[in-house]
Amino acid sequence: MRLRGIRIGSGRQQAEAVTAASGGSAPAAVAVDPADERGHTRSFTLPQMPAAGELDGEHVTVYRAGQPHPKVGSDRLHWRELLRGLVRHPTRTFAQMRAHQVWGPALTVSALYGLLATFAFGSTSDQILSSTFGIALTIVLSSVVGFVLAGLMLGSVTQALARRLGGDGAYAPTVGLSMLIAWLTDAPRLLLALFVAPGNGVVQALGWATWALCAWLLTAMLRQVHDLPWGKAATAGALQLIMLLVVIKLPTLG
Repeated sequence: MRLRGIRIGSGRQQAEAVTAASGGSAPAAVAVDPADERGHTRSFTLPQMPAAGELDGEHVTVYRAGQPHPKVGSDRLHWRELLRGLVRHPTRTFAQMRAHQVWGPALTVSALYGLLATFAFGSTSDQILSSTFGIALTIVLSSVVGFVLAGLMLGSVTQALARRLGGDGAYAPTVGLSMLIAWLTDAPRLLLALFVAPGNGVVQALGWATWALCAWLLTAMLRQVHDLPWGKAATAGALQLIMLLVVIKLPTLG
């Protein structure tokens, strides 16, 4: 019979055609494994897959919530590159420095901020200029030490809150970066206050703008260092932001 131009013969006729095509000799028999015949089964095993993040020779890492963040290999930035990165591309800088301490730049910036604050605030500046050298030096050193300790305490509180909310960042990067963010963002206001009265409208507007910038940078830092969503990162940094506003910003802005 024919079906759409295809001739279909019986099985015997097809076998005779194959035999004739092969020169009259019967085709060689093919060995078949009994396990592959119908009604039989074959057992086999699958190779064991390595755990996530443990593939040899591959840079593959899978983060799972509630577990320590995988170690990301990154070089520690020099202090110049660190400060430049906080201004130009802060998010990338936070991600790169999440496993490195920044005590040197953090303590230095805090001390310089304390030194600048003694001359930027009107009452303190007048007291230094009208005092003897010994008293003026004591006031300056007290301001420097006070701002360093304040940065350490506020950063420690932020670190504790971030860990309480599920973060997994280390202590040294969190505290050091929080100190840099707090004092560097307020430095433009202090520099302007050296030449303009703190009650000036421009100084006050700059103070509120830098506080908002501090809030964004602190939240972005906690998000990168502790792997927290934006809401939890903002909550972890809220207490430090409130303390900066109440203790440092508002008294001088008023």
